[in-house]
Amino acid sequence: MERPHPSAVPPAGTWLDEYRERVEEIRARAESARARIATVTATARTRDGAVVLTVDQSGHLTGLVLGVRAEEMPRARLAETVLRLAAEAAADVAGQVEKIMEPLISGPGR
Repeated sequence: MERPHPSAVPPAGTWLDEYRERVEEIRARAESARARIATVTATARTRDGAVVLTVDQSGHLTGLVLGVRAEEMPRARLAETVLRLAAEAAADVAGQVEKIMEPLISGPGR
């Protein structure tokens, strides 16, 4: 087996410094993504404003407003509407989080 020419192999200190820089860059990008994800929310609403709800980055309900039109809805339909809107908002949040994470998952260095 042939050994590489000494000038083709970077000095250990250079390699280690480059490795540390890359690890720090990845850490910084991950921290930035974490901070951005922490602020993600989504709001879904009916066209008539009967129901407006907001979910956080985990898809947990953080706000629910039942407008005047909600009083006119049968309870079963109101419940279905709340669940449907919560699922829509959770899907929106998941898409936002995916967009934030995508560069970390498929970006340089991967």
